[in-house]
Amino acid sequence: MGVRAVRGATTVAQDSTVAIDESVRELVSAMIERNGIQKDQLISLLFTATADLHAMFPAAAARAMGLGDVPLMCAQELSIVGAVTHCVRVMMHIEDDRDRGQIHHVYLRGAVGLRDDLPE
Repeated sequence: MGVRAVRGATTVAQDSTVAIDESVRELVSAMIERNGIQKDQLISLLFTATADLHAMFPAAAARAMGLGDVPLMCAQELSIVGAVTHCVRVMMHIEDDRDRGQIHHVYLRGAVGLRDDLPE
């Protein structure tokens, strides 16, 4: 079995636990569903959040979804002038033999244009 990475990002309406939890659950669920990923395929998830998000760790939302036995890590996104604000990004590592071109990366809400070079 090979290793693949699935990318995703979303924005959060406000810096609150409810808003972050909702956005992260929506994003992780969409990444899993669009790629037909089974839980036993998950290797790890790395979350980053922009510096304007403080209310909760994005990984806490993934744990609450039942992914507590999957290694999860959070980090702060680089603070770049002009970057999307209130943004959570995730890199999901999976065991999968598909070609890279068959992986569907997911960008939601205000993050839709971050990687418009990637196929749908």
